[in-house]
Amino acid sequence: MRQSGGLVVVATLGWLAVLAGLAAFVGGIDVAPGGTDGSPTPTPPVGSPSVGAPSGSATATATGAAPQVEVLVGAGDIASCLLDTDEATASLLDDLAGTVFTAGDNAYEDGTPTDFDDCYDPTWGRHRDRTRPAAGNHDWVTSDAAGYLGYFGAAATNAEGRTWYSYELGWWHVIVLDSDCAEVLGCGPDSAQGAWLAADLAANDARCTLAIWHHPRFSSGMHGNDPITDPFWRALHAAGADAVVNGHDHDYERFAPQDPDGAAAPTGLREFVVGTGGAGLRGFETTVLNSVVRSSIAHGVLELTLHQSGYGWRFISTDGTFSDQGSATCH
Repeated sequence: MRQSGGLVVVATLGWLAVLAGLAAFVGGIDVAPGGTDGSPTPTPPVGSPSVGAPSGSATATATGAAPQVEVLVGAGDIASCLLDTDEATASLLDDLAGTVFTAGDNAYEDGTPTDFDDCYDPTWGRHRDRTRPAAGNHDWVTSDAAGYLGYFGAAATNAEGRTWYSYELGWWHVIVLDSDCAEVLGCGPDSAQGAWLAADLAANDARCTLAIWHHPRFSSGMHGNDPITDPFWRALHAAGADAVVNGHDHDYERFAPQDPDGAAAPTGLREFVVGTGGAGLRGFETTVLNSVVRSSIAHGVLELTLHQSGYGWRFISTDGTFSDQGSATCH
């Protein structure tokens, strides 16, 4: 098997860090992991409670009320028959409860039925029954995303069979979008997907909202910022959504909350780029504004604990070399 590698940049950005190298606070919200030098913290044992999660389990209370906490865990850029790193991330999932998400590029190289059957299914496929996927550009290499849709079926579509959908997870509303805009005939407000998103947000009365798609609007990775997903960001920000999870760049990066124009804003969206599911890792290009933490030394998964008024996050690496964790309240 060919092993993947990569560069590492683990850094924190903030008003103080630029001058003094201290732990960074961006807008007073994000705190660098590790010590004041910004070094990564050891990964907590797999299956242990995340920072910010209340005590208790993700089960309904005795009164039948909504669960205190739900877990959403996963990554993007996952399975290739040329690598074996997706087995390591799948093994993390074996020991983690909750709903599994994918952030696109599920089966390399071309998202064919064979790629899904031979490369994805033996590893992350162990968790197919609890997976809610998102499509990526490699999944669309096969015409009509036939391999992706054939493998995941109804779990990957809305009632009209389109590759975007939403669902409720405990107290949270989760929206899955398709950022392969050319393939789905647009992502703007006048497109079918844009109109669906506007209607979905208008009907959503949850306090906390999370969105998942493949191409990040903001990224310090190889692909960089992608303005094609700007309409998603603007619609979600206007509706008061809380967080976004993306893939595409094969690294981990966390941003401070920011508005659609990339300005730090306490009421903005916090973005996580988690392209660490198994594809070969890549280094960073130019650090973009509001990037708080970056790492490309380790594959791993992002675990989100979703509770009534907020969420905790924890990046869990396959080898224990890097982690990132924190918590926030919903808007």
